[in-house]
Amino acid sequence: MRNSRRSQVDPFIVMDVMEAARRAEEAGRDVIHMEVGQPGTPAPEGARQALTAAMAGDAMGYTVALGLPALRRRIARLYGEWYDIDLSPSRVVVTPGSSGAFILAFTALFDAGDHVGIGAPGYPSYRQILKALDLVPVDIETAAENRLQPVPADLTGRDLSGVMVASPANPTGTMLDRAALAGLMATASDLGASFISDEIYHGIEYDRRAVSALEISDDCYVINSFSKYFSMTGWRIGWMVVPEDHVRVVERLAQNLFICPPHASQVAALAAMDCGPELQANMDVYRANRALMLAGLPQAGFDRIAPPDGAFYVYADVSHLTDDSRAFAAEILETVGVAVTPGLDFDPVRGAGTIRFSYARSTADIEEGLRRLTRFMADRGAGPAAGKRVFPER
Repeated sequence: MRNSRRSQVDPFIVMDVMEAARRAEEAGRDVIHMEVGQPGTPAPEGARQALTAAMAGDAMGYTVALGLPALRRRIARLYGEWYDIDLSPSRVVVTPGSSGAFILAFTALFDAGDHVGIGAPGYPSYRQILKALDLVPVDIETAAENRLQPVPADLTGRDLSGVMVASPANPTGTMLDRAALAGLMATASDLGASFISDEIYHGIEYDRRAVSALEISDDCYVINSFSKYFSMTGWRIGWMVVPEDHVRVVERLAQNLFICPPHASQVAALAAMDCGPELQANMDVYRANRALMLAGLPQAGFDRIAPPDGAFYVYADVSHLTDDSRAFAAEILETVGVAVTPGLDFDPVRGAGTIRFSYARSTADIEEGLRRLTRFMADRGAGPAAGKRVFPER
């Protein structure tokens, strides 16, 4: 039986790294996980308790396609709390994770063959979902002097039907300030391109708050998720905010593609939004881990890095150490039992010389991981270099 041309997408390399790490653990090895962008904490206790109570008297059947009305109202309220935006709950679409939101957004906004600009390095599934939908991903090669975020000049003159940005970004953790985000949105508008803002790492910020595209314009799609800040990766629950006149279009697609988001996950997500103290305790761990990484990685010899503004990643240039980041990551896992993600996942052109480190796990894991990485680099004769190259500060 034949396969479609649209099905010929690249693997999600970090998932392959996770599988290699799992096999190593199954063989009895102790592995420190710095590969996956997943909190080491479970869903908030209040969320788990709410679901337990609900399951005692609720069959957990289908919900309406756009999500539980109470959850949509609570998400709308979040925009008032975080951004001082008065958002109508009618514009909120609850989705099966941010991945479901990407599928809905790309299907609602674009026709087969349309070109959609995405930053490189960037989240690899953007590219592969676009391909699977018979759309054309256009990698916008970003520059270190722009902290690996796109700028308006990168878009000018391109034939694009859409532009997608992420702030804080994966894999770099860098953010767009209000002026930078507004400039990109204005340029996309001038090109006649739809604008999508991936805000999945909002809430995980360090020195300044992330800016939502909704603070600048309602003429955009904003995608978020309960996976990162709310520590609910495996629950597969996210949301999207769309212009009012797009709601019915998205609703029809959601009805047919997904029927509805998982009911149980929606119940838990609603309760998670009021678990502030526990979520802030998670943030305290990320802050401590970030400080350890920014001190420990250069000491180990990974000194071509950028301090992340948000998320829980450090993206390192290792082009002076290897021209094959996938083999380099495999060597680290085999030699010292630390799983890291090759940059090829995020940047098909330059990723052979980059590595992403995640610091979403426990502080004890990060400390041990840094000890192992220091030993790996010392054994390789690749200690700290003379200089330290970072992206310009904002």
